[in-house]
Amino acid sequence: MNNELYGNPYTNVPIYPNATALTKPQAGANFANTMPITNQLPMEQSYIENILRLNKGKKVRVHMTFPDSIEWRDREFSGIIEESGRDHIILSEPSTGKWQLLLMLYVDYISFDEPINYSQQFIPTT
Repeated sequence: MNNELYGNPYTNVPIYPNATALTKPQAGANFANTMPITNQLPMEQSYIENILRLNKGKKVRVHMTFPDSIEWRDREFSGIIEESGRDHIILSEPSTGKWQLLLMLYVDYISFDEPINYSQQFIPTT
């Protein structure tokens, strides 16, 4: 193996087992003609953030544990799902006008009082 391969530079072993080594592209290579053209975005897998996005606007209870806190060890937050991301959930409470940004890191589980919209293949809606 030579140093032009992508892998561990100290051992010249590919990072992933059974992976084929990639070499540097030839000068002037035209990749536009080699890639398939599709009008579809790649399908995303079913992650919590995507399930929450499919249920935007629904009332939920988010059960969380804060292991380093004595006062707030186990907490329940309730509200309407406004947004969600890879590491957070934003809830609003219309009765109080309160908004909460919750970190996914501390989420144990989420309870719904109505059926959950779910799809194994998430297609974002605009």
